[in-house]
Amino acid sequence: MSKDRPILMNGAMVRALLDGSKTQTRRVMKPQPEPSPHRPGDYQWPCDAFQSMVSVADTRAPGAHGMAGDACPHGAHGDRLWVRETFFAYGRWVTRYSEKKGRDEWHFIDMTAECDRTYQYDADSPDLPLVTGRGGAMPGWHRRPAIFMPRAACRILLAIQSVRVERLQDISDADIVAEGIDMDALAEAQDRYDIVCKGSGACGRATERTAWRDLWESTGGDWEANPWCWAITFKRVAP
Repeated sequence: MSKDRPILMNGAMVRALLDGSKTQTRRVMKPQPEPSPHRPGDYQWPCDAFQSMVSVADTRAPGAHGMAGDACPHGAHGDRLWVRETFFAYGRWVTRYSEKKGRDEWHFIDMTAECDRTYQYDADSPDLPLVTGRGGAMPGWHRRPAIFMPRAACRILLAIQSVRVERLQDISDADIVAEGIDMDALAEAQDRYDIVCKGSGACGRATERTAWRDLWESTGGDWEANPWCWAITFKRVAP
């Protein structure tokens, strides 16, 4: 039976999902595969799903039949990912005493459905009268981090088509495009470079690969570490 799992996406990724340009995502493997002591050139990692060590070569072998997906914590072929994104909910903040921490803590009361409102999304830049601060008894619109998005607020659902294990920098140019990089922005950067630097002998013209590096680093990722990643291909389906 297929499973639904949440996955976080930032604003740029969400917009690429909505316009159909993003059909892949890469997530760093934890723990990272390490060199195999038994197979020179191969890597392995302790896999919770199989309760054993799994090698990268095994996931790529003929007849592996989706082994990478079975090992992937984000899901396998046929499973679905519901996207968590920064959103706006209608509600109010209250304080509740935490026995564990021995102090009052703020809790957000989501009243969006109760007050006959519809969730709004930061990626759409909605014009909302936002409430500032956490006081006040009257509900209003509040910007909420993606990690707190409830399943009911999800508007983007992705059906996993395949899962691979690969190094970050081993991505192909076609897969870079499938990651949803802004091709219009890339073309503009290339045009600016050609106009300003043409004939100067300067290097550094933007490419799909440099755009991918910039996108990865913009999320806090370490490009130079070249980590092993879960490369997940998906298609958008109706939520």
